[in-house]
Amino acid sequence: MYVYILTNTSRTVLYIGVTNDLTRRLYEHSTGRGDANKFTGRYQADLLVYFEQLPDAGQAIAREKVLKGWSRAKKDALVTAFNPEWKTIDLDTWDG
Repeated sequence: MYVYILTNTSRTVLYIGVTNDLTRRLYEHSTGRGDANKFTGRYQADLLVYFEQLPDAGQAIAREKVLKGWSRAKKDALVTAFNPEWKTIDLDTWDG
């Protein structure tokens, strides 16, 4: 299970999600780009900048809730510690 954070090109929004298949979920976000009925589509948030793997769904959902409760500054600090330049993460080449 994964908890992940997406942003848009201008880094003005953050989207936090949870999934059991990060590659598939990123594809779904990218194909929904521009869909005004969905947060990631409305704000063009489809750039992966952070993720963490957790052992099971319960822990992943709990972690997602914790992160969603954080201030923007605390979320920014988490992403910066993991990905200092906020580069878009390509799961095929990411070496963390």
